[in-house]
Amino acid sequence: MPKQMSPNVHRIYIGVFVLLVLLTLAALIYMGSSYYSTTLEERFYHPDHANLKPSGALGHGLGIIGTLLIVIGVTIYMVRKRVKRYRSVGVLKHWLEFHIFLCSIGPVMVLFHTAFKFGGIVSVSFWSMVAVVLSGIIGRFIYIQIPRTIEGRELSLNEVREMRISIGKVLQERYNLSDAGFNAIMDSTKPIQTVKTGGFWYAFRKTLYNSKTIRNVKSVIRQQGLSLTQSKQILSLVKNEVVLNNRIERLLTMQKLFRYWHVAHLPFAIIMLIIMVVHVAVTLTFGYRWIF
Repeated sequence: MPKQMSPNVHRIYIGVFVLLVLLTLAALIYMGSSYYSTTLEERFYHPDHANLKPSGALGHGLGIIGTLLIVIGVTIYMVRKRVKRYRSVGVLKHWLEFHIFLCSIGPVMVLFHTAFKFGGIVSVSFWSMVAVVLSGIIGRFIYIQIPRTIEGRELSLNEVREMRISIGKVLQERYNLSDAGFNAIMDSTKPIQTVKTGGFWYAFRKTLYNSKTIRNVKSVIRQQGLSLTQSKQILSLVKNEVVLNNRIERLLTMQKLFRYWHVAHLPFAIIMLIIMVVHVAVTLTFGYRWIF
């Protein structure tokens, strides 16, 4: 079974990716801000034109490296997800995060390769790439809302329900709570029934409701005379129960949204890759070379 990263290691893993993307973006802006802020008509006379233009040493290199990163990011994730023999290699969530990293830093490089000059069929590929990146962010949000096994398989509604522990039994066996405190905590973990599901307004109200629930539980715990460790344990139990209630409630909705998301995300990715291949083929046909 693939080994999950510890929370601290996972935070470092994500932090390194974010830092690399931001540093790359900052470095490219720093090196080329003067050139990119010059009008298209005047760029020919800019001292950095030979280096930063799309066919220049750096500009061309950014396009090649950025394209390779995108292709690698798409390929390794698809292979890990689709090919059975590789399904035990690492956790799918971590591969998805690596895929998102490569498909974030790659488009940044491609953007600077264009020198912010969009036209012709290549512009279709570029805006498809933008659509892929933006939809990827949305897809990542939807993805993490769907409970999964460590191997990345979606859990069914029944499997998610089976994950629930008897919080009442745990509270009674481990903690010396008053009857009023016990009942207040149990009431706070009951799924909300008064608001219809669906829509942004519901999601907003549910967020407020959950925040209020946690505040109420904290207030109840303070009145029980428990130790700091016990208070944290009870609060953790309640938070887990609230999160699980939310996931059970929106599981089917998120699964349906994820299927719709694939319908929108995949065509843009295919268009981007096809035009990218055509662009590379035309570039080679006309004799453009990089450093080799």
